[in-house]
Amino acid sequence: MTTHFRSGPAFGLSAEVKSKLAGKYDHQKEEELRLWIQDVTGKRMGDGFMESLKDGVLLCELINVLHPGSVRKVSSSTQNWHQLENIGNFVRAITVYGLRPDDIFEANDLFENVNHTQVQSTLIALAGMAKSKGFHSKYDLGVKYAEKQERRFAPEKLKEGRNIIGLQMGTNQFASQKGMTSYGTRRHLYDSKMAMDPTISLQMGTNKGASQAGMTAPGSRRLIFNKKLDLENCDTTTISLQMGTNKVASQQGMTSYGQPRQVYDNKYCTNPTEANCNNGSEAEFDGYQYSD
Repeated sequence: MTTHFRSGPAFGLSAEVKSKLAGKYDHQKEEELRLWIQDVTGKRMGDGFMESLKDGVLLCELINVLHPGSVRKVSSSTQNWHQLENIGNFVRAITVYGLRPDDIFEANDLFENVNHTQVQSTLIALAGMAKSKGFHSKYDLGVKYAEKQERRFAPEKLKEGRNIIGLQMGTNQFASQKGMTSYGTRRHLYDSKMAMDPTISLQMGTNKGASQAGMTAPGSRRLIFNKKLDLENCDTTTISLQMGTNKVASQQGMTSYGQPRQVYDNKYCTNPTEANCNNGSEAEFDGYQYSD
């Protein structure tokens, strides 16, 4: 038994995945596979089922019996790469034999004890493919693959099918234009044959209380108050307090457009044209003393 290239212990998620894969392994199917392989190859397997397949020699002999000449060279060396080469040759041979890629295991699944469940599934699929190809054994194992059924129709028959609407598209067998009226004609909302009352249901609303009284012509002025109730007319000359007020507004002191406007402070000048003079020689303006 070789110990090279063996993976270490798995922890965490890897250990959980490996445990789930190991839980799917069927020991009853293992015994059935053992009997089937021994019957096909004529050789007895050891106590360890997977250990007997790990060198790839028995697998190559198995596919050579099912499909002669699949693996031309089978190495019986104990070297790891020779054993991996045997497993790789077996995988390529069963691919040519007809197995689907999703049914085939990888070399590490067997050699490094990664996924024995997938190895078992591949061998069961191989037994089913052998049964489909007419290989008979004393042990019935695997599911026979369905045979491809090809049908050929005459061109005239294919053309007839174009005139038939498929049920996936619906059907027009019960379609009818009965009761349809011509374009532009009036359509009644009730059935006159049933003598139904042409009254609009209350669920649709009612127009019994509707009236156009008081409506004015388009473009004419409409009064907001009702004359019959002797309400006061709207006073448009007075601005509502909600809109503000202009009672305190004034244009006093405003100059005409384009004229300069003098800005002075009453604290320093009593008159905008005169300055407060001190002893006739000094003048005070803007808080500063000026002399002639």
